[in-house]
Amino acid sequence: MHTLLITGPGGAGKTTVAAATALAAAREGRRVLLLTDAPHPPEAERLRVARVDSGQEFRDELVALQERGSALLGMIGARPLPAEELTELPGAEEFALLRAIRRAATAPGTDLVVVDLPPLHRAVATLSLPAQLRRYLARLLPAERQAARALRPVLAQLAGVPMPAQWLYETAARWDEELAAVQAVIEADTTEIRLVAEPGPAAADALRLGRLGLALQELPVSAVVANRLLPQGSADPWLAGLAGRQEKHTAEWAAELPVIPLAHLGRDPRGPQDLALLAETEGLAPRPPAPRPGWAVEDRRAEDGVLVWEVPLPGARKSELDLIRRGDELLLTAGPYRRIVPLPSVLRRCSVSGAALADGALRIRFTPDPGLWPRTS
Repeated sequence: MHTLLITGPGGAGKTTVAAATALAAAREGRRVLLLTDAPHPPEAERLRVARVDSGQEFRDELVALQERGSALLGMIGARPLPAEELTELPGAEEFALLRAIRRAATAPGTDLVVVDLPPLHRAVATLSLPAQLRRYLARLLPAERQAARALRPVLAQLAGVPMPAQWLYETAARWDEELAAVQAVIEADTTEIRLVAEPGPAAADALRLGRLGLALQELPVSAVVANRLLPQGSADPWLAGLAGRQEKHTAEWAAELPVIPLAHLGRDPRGPQDLALLAETEGLAPRPPAPRPGWAVEDRRAEDGVLVWEVPLPGARKSELDLIRRGDELLLTAGPYRRIVPLPSVLRRCSVSGAALADGALRIRFTPDPGLWPRTS
């Protein structure tokens, strides 16, 4: 199963590009599922369209949670909320989208899933949610403490105080299982991310920060769709100037990433005919992605006595970076984004001895701790 996640700065036309991409792949004979909120989605043989109903997802989940915890709620005198009273809270849309991605990735009879993600900054936050929440669950309800849950009914009788119920741990385990499934889809080699932008200074800044945030989550971008490109060689000086600036920014992007040029139709795309025109763009239908490069650890003990952990951070600036070692974890900050990363086992026996940013990668130096490193005779 191939999953293509499409996002970009707000107003860049990502929803239209997602629809045209799904249509282009379906025309090539692939069985495509498009997740989108487009008001007029494309129609074609081998193409199915699914929408995400975040309100219904929120109501169903909260009602189910109340049912599982009915005993505890009754003990404290709480009255369950009926579904018709529930209105989705902030964040429900992101969770509903993640669940939809998980379901789509296992949908039978599908070769390609195209996902119309939220705008770029929100997309980065959404894609990082599964790993972050799993870390929170592991800290709040660690597995080693769950072994004592069988004693809780006895402790409750002895103390005369209600203890946390079994459903709390069961719910946490179920959430962790769902989050792990979503995380596996997002981080799979068969999943890729495309950015959509209209070439210009504002888009260049947004793409740089977006790529940085995605790279921090180990989610590299496979290509950029340069949308609404004006024709070159116009006799109108104003149009020629705009086209020239677009060409300049597109060339800068192409120096770092594959660029798919998408021509301006001379109007806002509307209806199936316009989508069909865009779908004819060469390279729009995706090919199976290449395996993702991981964050590699280079053993340089023989040369200068250190190990180097290379973290790709394209577009990063030194002033935007910060890192803190905390136990067996590293807290990495890149621009407005932050991630807490567990250290590879080989680096847990080392101390951080320096870091340098060069050629779009942060290289963190680790010096082996003599007290922890195995001695050789």
